[in-house]
Amino acid sequence: MRRLIQRMMMLAPLVLVAQTSNVVLPQDKGPDKIDVSAYPAPQQSAYKVFTTKCSKCHTIARPMNTMMKRDEWERYVNRMMHKPNSGINDAQGKQIFYFLVYDQTERKDKNPRAFFPALSDEEIDKLKSS
Repeated sequence: MRRLIQRMMMLAPLVLVAQTSNVVLPQDKGPDKIDVSAYPAPQQSAYKVFTTKCSKCHTIARPMNTMMKRDEWERYVNRMMHKPNSGINDAQGKQIFYFLVYDQTERKDKNPRAFFPALSDEEIDKLKSS
């Protein structure tokens, strides 16, 4: 439980920076499309929901280039669902979550050095001050 609270505290500043307009995270500079043609049909469909819904508030590159564990993706998607005007209902939230977890496992976990982990507090402070 203590570790969970520590992780949440570590991710909280990332969420605040991500919500701030005009802040560009390193993840935003990465690719903003992936080839999902080899993914199962439900994941291909979920990718469309993900790109449509999530691009309303931030770049699609941001989550595509971010490494997170399953529980982190769950908390992140849940938070995004509850943002005003997100337009993400429960069914879409589940699709997005399962897509992100599938993509994490099938693409990112196989080459983790190609993707960005969650930012440290120092990195976030540096972005805020620039």
